[in-house]
Amino acid sequence: MNTGESARLLEVRNFSVDYGKVRALSDASLHLQAGSIVTVIGPNGAGKSTLLNAIMGVLPSIGEVCFDGHRQQGSIESRVAAGMSLVPERRELFGTMTVEDNLLLGGYTRLDARGRGAQDTQAEVFRLFPRLQERRRQLAGTLSGGERQMLAIGRALMAKPKILMLDEPSLGLAPLVVKEIFRIISGLRQSGVGILLVEQNARAALQVADYGYVLETGRITLEGPAAKLMHDARVAATYLGLGAA
Repeated sequence: MNTGESARLLEVRNFSVDYGKVRALSDASLHLQAGSIVTVIGPNGAGKSTLLNAIMGVLPSIGEVCFDGHRQQGSIESRVAAGMSLVPERRELFGTMTVEDNLLLGGYTRLDARGRGAQDTQAEVFRLFPRLQERRRQLAGTLSGGERQMLAIGRALMAKPKILMLDEPSLGLAPLVVKEIFRIISGLRQSGVGILLVEQNARAALQVADYGYVLETGRITLEGPAAKLMHDARVAATYLGLGAA
C-alpha cells in the first residue's frame, strides 16, 4: 500500500477525545487512501468507537481531521456533504419504515426538487445486496441481524461517500453472515470507496484490510500492513487466539 501524502484521502493527526476529566483517546494518528481498507482493532473499551465518532464530528475532539485535502471543522452534515459516511455500531435504522424508505433517507442529500436523484444509487445497492431488493417493502424492524447490517451499509452508500466508516459490522452476527458481510466489504474497494473499519473480530478485519492499527487504552500501540500484523506474535497471541510463534 502506497502511503504517500498525496494519495491520502483521510489524515487524522494528534487526535484526542475527553469524556469529562477522562481522556478516552490520546494523540492518535492514522491515514487512509481511496480504494483501500484500513482497520482499527483492539479490546473493548480501547476507544475504537470513540475514534470513529470523533472523526465524524459526533464527539468534540482535539487534533486535526483532513479529508480529501480539506481540514474538517464543521458539523456532521457538512462532513456527510463532503463525502464521509458512518455506519454506527447500533445501526440506527428506522424500524417502522420500509427497507426502501430507509435507503431513500440515506440519499436525501442527493434528491432534487422532484424527489429524484438517488434511484441509480439504490439500484447499485440492490445489486450489492439482492436480499434487500427482495425485502424492499418489508419494515426494517422485522429484518434479521445480517439484513439490518446490510441495510445500514446500503443506506450509508446511498450518499455516494468517498469514505465509509464501519463500527463493529460483525457484532451479534452468525459466522456465516459475518463471512458474507466481510466479502461485501472487500468488494467495495473496487468502487474506489475508502473504508475505515473498526472491528473486534481481528482475524476477519485483518484478512480483508490493507493496513491496520492496534488501539489499546486510547493509544495506537502498533501499526503496519495487515498481512504483517497477522503474523505479529503479540497480535496473534492477544487478538487471534494463537500462541506466540
